[in-house]
Amino acid sequence: MKIGLIGTPKSGKTTIFNALSRAQAEVSAYASVKTEPNIAIVDVRDERITKLSQMYNPKKTVYAKIELADFVGVAKDESKKEELFAPDLMRLVKTMDSLAVVLRNFASDAGGAIDPAGELAKIEEELLLSDQIIAENRIERIAASAKGGKTAVLAAEEKLLQEILESLNALKPIRTMGFTADETRMLRGFQFLTQKPLFLIVNSSEDLFKKDPGLVEKLAKQYKAIECAGSFEMELSRLTDAAEMQAFMDDMGIKESAADRLTLVAYETLGYISFFTVGEDEVRAWELVRGASAVDAAAAIHTDLARGFIRAECFSYDDLVACGSEKGVKDAGKFRMEGKEYVVKDGDILSIRFNV
Repeated sequence: MKIGLIGTPKSGKTTIFNALSRAQAEVSAYASVKTEPNIAIVDVRDERITKLSQMYNPKKTVYAKIELADFVGVAKDESKKEELFAPDLMRLVKTMDSLAVVLRNFASDAGGAIDPAGELAKIEEELLLSDQIIAENRIERIAASAKGGKTAVLAAEEKLLQEILESLNALKPIRTMGFTADETRMLRGFQFLTQKPLFLIVNSSEDLFKKDPGLVEKLAKQYKAIECAGSFEMELSRLTDAAEMQAFMDDMGIKESAADRLTLVAYETLGYISFFTVGEDEVRAWELVRGASAVDAAAAIHTDLARGFIRAECFSYDDLVACGSEKGVKDAGKFRMEGKEYVVKDGDILSIRFNV
């Protein structure tokens, strides 16, 4: 799962990045000229994996992973009509599975009013513009290459792109449109930005944190949103003493760290669940799109398991904890054999039987 942190300059993206990843990327009050993002791999802290590891005592415990990318904001130059994001940056942003927009809710030394909703509107405008340019350019290329007549495939692509362009011109992101399976495959190579799932991180100062619940409620009507005290969370992430960390969280009225809250929102935004594989060698969490089948889960583990899929041995995490052991699960009649079409549920523990 790849999540890109985007936002206007000085919105505190790198502060949030450091808070989420325990990294120590340079935090500057001024816009950077670099386009390479800061990258970090973050464990999805799941208490269920911790409990399973205690039960099986494996040689290795592997949490699900999130790759975070912190993209630098590029200031808009009205005189030169430059875009909010540089073209090189846009190409990198397109590789992300989801976008997290960081919105400034703190006073900045560089000046400027605190306006999270205004920042969001500016970013939405630029994402829409980027997709409009892509769609228009492709439509022009189709027209130029089909002077002697269009193939059925090109005609279908052009029609779909025209529909998308109409939606974008009406300020409606592509993610609000419905597509058939064939249309989804047709669009895959474009990596449209407004087709990507998006959620919001309101980056508040300590004195403004939780002081305006109406702000988050208003933003949450458009997208899933969380509020973080970015600078506080960054310092919190650098503490090594669990008791000290908890004391600071209690003072701020925070029940879960920013990383834990982001994980939950990211999973909900992308429509992901977690399933598990267990044993003496390894306990591991795997991410899977909600509604995916047992054979999809097998493919997530290894393509050979999907190719030679026979059955999936299956029981739930909750049943395992309630029964105390796999033997207890079997004795209680909670152990199941499922076929290819079985829809995997969050918390399922799977073992794939296969033959290749």
